[in-house]
Amino acid sequence: MTIIPGDKAPNFKLFSSDKQETSLADYRGKNVVLLFFPLAFTSVCTTELCTMRDNIGMYGKLNAQILAVSVDSPQTLNKFKEDQKLNFPLLSDFNKEVSRAYGSLYEEFVMGMKGVSKRSAFVIDKEGTVRYAEVLEKAGELPNFEAIKETLTALN
Repeated sequence: MTIIPGDKAPNFKLFSSDKQETSLADYRGKNVVLLFFPLAFTSVCTTELCTMRDNIGMYGKLNAQILAVSVDSPQTLNKFKEDQKLNFPLLSDFNKEVSRAYGSLYEEFVMGMKGVSKRSAFVIDKEGTVRYAEVLEKAGELPNFEAIKETLTALN
């Protein structure tokens, strides 16, 4: 499945790194930057999420909540969040259903791993409509942070 701007964002419920059930619907009335990342504790994922952490003030001013999703367990995500001092929810898509719903799942990843989230970025507006969608085939690439910022700026 491919999600494109103008689509309704698929709702989901996932457990966060602090074991709280979190739903996309919880953030109605806010813009959401929904990030999928392959694996906690890997170099590009750490760079990506620390970039978001370091710019949290800008995202706040743009009325945007950052949510980051991977197939890691909540326990692994909790340790990653603590280690990197991340200041937004990390959500466990352990069963891979949300990554699949967003067209963001590698069937085959490195070292024979199957079912790992593709690095992806979606901007979802206050009503739950996708306004920006980027699914990267190469895990070594980062999302276009500038395009995400421009999309959010246009929504405010």
